[in-house]
Amino acid sequence: MSSRSSLTTAEKAALSIIPADQNPLWEDLLPGGFHWSARIRRGTVLRLTAQATSANLAALFFNAEEKLERYNAPDTLKAQHTAFLTRGHVCYSDMGRILCSVVTDTAGWNDAFCGVSDAEQIKTQYGLRDFGAARNGMYRSGREGLLIEMGKWGLGKRDLVTNVNFFSKVSADDAGKLVWNAEHTQAGDIVELRFEMDTLVILSAAPHPLDPATTYDPAAILLSAFTAAPVAADDVCRTSCEQNGRGFQNTERYFAAMPSSVLHSSNQAGA
Repeated sequence: MSSRSSLTTAEKAALSIIPADQNPLWEDLLPGGFHWSARIRRGTVLRLTAQATSANLAALFFNAEEKLERYNAPDTLKAQHTAFLTRGHVCYSDMGRILCSVVTDTAGWNDAFCGVSDAEQIKTQYGLRDFGAARNGMYRSGREGLLIEMGKWGLGKRDLVTNVNFFSKVSADDAGKLVWNAEHTQAGDIVELRFEMDTLVILSAAPHPLDPATTYDPAAILLSAFTAAPVAADDVCRTSCEQNGRGFQNTERYFAAMPSSVLHSSNQAGA
């Protein structure tokens, strides 16, 4: 996967599952350090594009219809026999259903277990710069950003579970210490998530908790939404492991059991 870092921007764009002539349903630029949330409908691809080196995007996922069902990191990693997420992997809920699938990943590694920075870490590492003094130029932590967005949807601290850190690579050194890999992601790298359920998406572009930088300068992330093609029988995420085939079947049965009016609404692409 590391060889992907040498790809040109055009070569990275060519790896997208979205046809080059397909216009996005919408786009939104998430500035570095800021947070964002929205309901993304089943049948939508959300493209994440890093705008600078060493980007990090913390993400949480909830079933938009029943938020007690949410992304489950242990089940996601255990079911797919992996310690990180990349193309071909999916994000499982705690009900064994697939919230979204990683259909494109030009960097090749997304951290799945290091969590997010908190206010005390940001203050210690970068200094204090709060809203009263700096307004929108304040230093934000990942935890604060996620909780602010979660609060808009009736969620709180008890709902804050282990997140995914897209664009960040964390590996173990010879002594077993976790190490954040600087410059793993370059400007123009993309991750594309195809949503298999109507999903509440919570995002924070604050620095990764293991990023050793002493200057607060997190990268912005461009968010672009597209209509997804139907999931094929030989789809890379469906066939990457036997468990994923069962996960897709479980998810499809969930929607097949819904009243036709709800199912019709859920199949409309968009945010």
